[in-house]
Amino acid sequence: MSAARDGLDEPAWLRRSLIALAVLVMAGLVVLPLAMVLAGAFGEGFGRWWDALAEPDALAALRLTLFTAAIVIPLNAAFGVLTAWAIARFEFRGKRALLALIDLPFAVSPVVAGLCLVLLFGSQGWFASWLAEHDLKVLFARPGIVLATLFITFPFVARELIPLMQQQGPDEELAARSLGADAWTMFRRVTLPNIQWGLLYGVLLCGARAMGEFGAVSVVSGHIRGLTNTLPLHIEILYNEFDSTAAFAAASLLAGLALVTLVMKFWLESRHGDAIATIHRRP
Repeated sequence: MSAARDGLDEPAWLRRSLIALAVLVMAGLVVLPLAMVLAGAFGEGFGRWWDALAEPDALAALRLTLFTAAIVIPLNAAFGVLTAWAIARFEFRGKRALLALIDLPFAVSPVVAGLCLVLLFGSQGWFASWLAEHDLKVLFARPGIVLATLFITFPFVARELIPLMQQQGPDEELAARSLGADAWTMFRRVTLPNIQWGLLYGVLLCGARAMGEFGAVSVVSGHIRGLTNTLPLHIEILYNEFDSTAAFAAASLLAGLALVTLVMKFWLESRHGDAIATIHRRP
């Protein structure tokens, strides 16, 4: 076995070359652009950066971004857990179709998702008359932004939990039920502790995607400054108006939120690497 393993080992020069290539690609595609954003944000000093972020439209965009994430993340966590439980624990007709629907937001362009919402809730949409009768507004308002973000981010939690729950199997849950535990007690004492790290991992990915979503939100928001602009839309408007410093300042804030998510992801993987590794093993 040892001789066979030695025969499969790659040459040192190849290993080093691949590592160097990976480092160069990541430096060129990730590190350098981030450094350019920070340079543009602080190019005129910290005071100019702070003034750009303290501007009312920027604060409104930040509040709307966090508001949308605060709604989308709990909903996706709940829907993801229920969907993963149904798929991993039960056999039913249409199971493969449900799995395909879960992956649909990965395959469909975000712009197409936004247009679908326009067809449903626009002035000529399917629900236009009902919305008018009840004096409700979805498009060009917060509900449309939340719905668009919810659609785009739905798969993240479910797709992290489904393989994990399939691998674990139902044995522990069946044992808990046989000992007299009701459904809620079984979920709280057995199911949730077994999936907690996968759930947290999916929530982190969902949050990062929700805060950075642009395409679908751009279609349904109406680009109303101070009202329906999230941070990504606010950055686009500033850049189109040639206010590069303010655009880079807002972009640095959005990048900072992403980096916080990345640090939490690294912490999670370092503390619970074995548990996280099982999440990505597809049966």
